[in-house]
Amino acid sequence: MAVDLTSSHFELFGLPQSFALDRELLDSRYRELQRTVHPDRFVNAGEQERRLSLQRAAQINEGYRILKDPLRRGRYLLELKGYPFSDEQHTTNDTEFLTEQMELREALAGIRTAADPFMALGSLMDRIDADFAALTGALEAGFTGNGSDRTDAVAATLMKMQFFRRLQEEALELEALLEDEQV
Repeated sequence: MAVDLTSSHFELFGLPQSFALDRELLDSRYRELQRTVHPDRFVNAGEQERRLSLQRAAQINEGYRILKDPLRRGRYLLELKGYPFSDEQHTTNDTEFLTEQMELREALAGIRTAADPFMALGSLMDRIDADFAALTGALEAGFTGNGSDRTDAVAATLMKMQFFRRLQEEALELEALLEDEQV
């Protein structure tokens, strides 16, 4: 059970500290690590070994959750570089972006009154997903450069991604509500 509780998530999974990562390799390493430390394997072990197994499994789960998600991975990489990313401190003055966000929110609010709410919601979700994917590409490009100006650009991209993440979550909640109303 050789998992260092003080290592970075990248070190834990044996991956280079980079925004770009091999998702299949991450998934494979996650399964390997979970097999070695899963608490079920330590049912007959001593109290300390069972506790360490739980801690290690929790660390592996947390690392996997962060690394598999581009938004969380980007935030984590900034933190590793000593750049604390705070939701309260990072805002945008990009009026075009803010206008787009208002339009998307208005479209989301109008879904229930659409002739075909599921089709309208599907279209909107596709647009949100495409914008999130484009920002993910911009984030990857931002992490390949150096300098504080790049770090600020990465932070700005992460902030925009958070707007889209919230929209994705709200769209999924609306989809669930619409499905419940159909029943």
